[in-house]
Amino acid sequence: MTGDGVYVYAIVGAERRAPRGAAGVGSPPLPLRVLVEGRLGAVISDAPPKLRARRRDLLAHQDLLLRLSAEGPSLPMRFGTVAPDEAAVRAQLTAAGNRHLTALERIAGRVEVNLKAFAPSDALASLVREDRNVQRLHEAARRRPGYEANLRLGEAVVTALSRRAAEAGRDAVRELTPLAHAVAAGPEVPGCVLNMSFLVDRAADGRFRAAARGFAADRQDRVELRVAGPLPCYSFVEADGPFAGAGA
Repeated sequence: MTGDGVYVYAIVGAERRAPRGAAGVGSPPLPLRVLVEGRLGAVISDAPPKLRARRRDLLAHQDLLLRLSAEGPSLPMRFGTVAPDEAAVRAQLTAAGNRHLTALERIAGRVEVNLKAFAPSDALASLVREDRNVQRLHEAARRRPGYEANLRLGEAVVTALSRRAAEAGRDAVRELTPLAHAVAAGPEVPGCVLNMSFLVDRAADGRFRAAARGFAADRQDRVELRVAGPLPCYSFVEADGPFAGAGA
């Protein structure tokens, strides 16, 4: 182990092994190992010195979590999760063992699918037809063009497009929630009016995403839906989870 600590990728069951041929963050990539404590294991490597969010390391972290998730339930850690040493990892696995086991059982056979809603970039024509305030401002700007009229129209268009997209996004969540075991709101994303994640059976992942795409196709003049998955179950691990506050 290096003096930079232990990099923690995920918590898994004690029977799990690191995926064959996989390597961790660092340049060169650091070898992986599973540190076992009781019924749990932590997938770890030495922490590389001066760890930063470089593209290669971000991809290595994500790819490993995807492989772990494909092979069985795992509690993913965020990029840059570093513990001082192996003793600290063992202590955390012991202290929160029952909670981790419950979480692993909850996500077994399941994946995360993320849904983000954005205002469509080509919906002005339908908006002008439907929104009376935009109609009025559009006609005023046509009759008497000028900076103030264009500014008022632009602000009204942005507000209305965002409102319609958010409404359609909420409709999508209501329609898709019965297909999921749990739903979690995600952090704010610039330009995004809704960010939600769904906990879905791995076997039903394709059907879920097809339903989301179908919803989006029926309402493409109101909302742009971006569907990502299957993903590691980040959103269904406690926010103040293992090694909270650690990181490089």
